Amino acid sequence: MTDMRRRRFVRERFLQLAGLLIVLWSVGPFLWQVSTSLQPDRLLMETPPSLLPIPPTFEHFRNVFVIKEFHWYILNSVIIAGATTLFCLLFGTLGAFALARFDIRGRYGILGVILSISMFPQIAIVAPLYLTMSSLNLLDTYTSLIVIDLALGLPLVIWVLFGYFHAIPREIDEAATIDGAGPLRTLWLIILPMALPGIVTTGLLVFIATWNEFMFALAFTSTIDRQPIPVGIANFQNLYYVPWGDLAAASVVVTLPLVAMVLVFQRRIIAGLTQGAVKE
Repeated sequence: MTDMRRRRFVRERFLQLAGLLIVLWSVGPFLWQVSTSLQPDRLLMETPPSLLPIPPTFEHFRNVFVIKEFHWYILNSVIIAGATTLFCLLFGTLGAFALARFDIRGRYGILGVILSISMFPQIAIVAPLYLTMSSLNLLDTYTSLIVIDLALGLPLVIWVLFGYFHAIPREIDEAATIDGAGPLRTLWLIILPMALPGIVTTGLLVFIATWNEFMFALAFTSTIDRQPIPVGIANFQNLYYVPWGDLAAASVVVTLPLVAMVLVFQRRIIAGLTQGAVKE
């Protein structure tokens, strides 16, 4: 074996080992949660802890859905995250298209102002937003959480989609105009299909961020009718006892949909993350 082949062999084995370590680092916590959710309480209290759920039990999943009515929290999160993602993509697409395809003076300054909105720490704005929602009688409603999550997610959507729309050649717009297509028709029939990987990737980022949002949901909701998943999980523990098995079961239940979405849209996500690296 020549030195070049030997170096190539070592480099390939190193990359494979590094990839395996990254997979274990990423999947390990989730597998530990799955194991914890299937272990009886007596095994969770043992030292050292057991790695395998022997014997397995589904008692924690029963507690989550039957006793704690976790399905209502899931429904609330689906409504809030789904509506927020839909509105973010709708308004963000229109805003990014206008800034990227029209000759707007100072558009980069406008982008800077839009992006600066998302830089405010949440803890600094939760109090004034709470007073505002209280004066509008919107506390403990879907509307309050959707509006706030929309304000937080919209700058990211506009900023990311601006890059995708701006990279599309302007000649496409000119050809569409010659064929009689207006701006909205050009956006719907031509620009959106070309930027679909970026739209899917951006939508998933907004959905995941909204799905995991905790601070505003905790501040603005007070009943199970409107509280999303993070608040529901926080309500599991009490002053003297932490139900680790129930917390693990709930974590597994809310993580599986996100994993499934990433697996279903993995090709779109990869295309969306790498598209900007290709210069046309």
